[in-house]
Amino acid sequence: MPDDDHRIQVNLGRLLAERNMTLAELARRIDVTVVNLSVLKNGRAKAIRFSTLTAICDALGCQPGDLLEVTR
Repeated sequence: MPDDDHRIQVNLGRLLAERNMTLAELARRIDVTVVNLSVLKNGRAKAIRFSTLTAICDALGCQPGDLLEVTR
């Protein structure tokens, strides 16, 4: 199975839009680079640290399942 052959969908863009927050604002709040968040938002990330996932969830007031889902 190729590395990019997965069915995980990242809903960061939708969550940001629902909260009227920019990627840059989220990056500042959680002290992660905009580039790293962009990679996650665009579905190109190969992994995410639990500490980053926790920080994103805290900043957006969501659960990990709101951010990530498995598609069919």
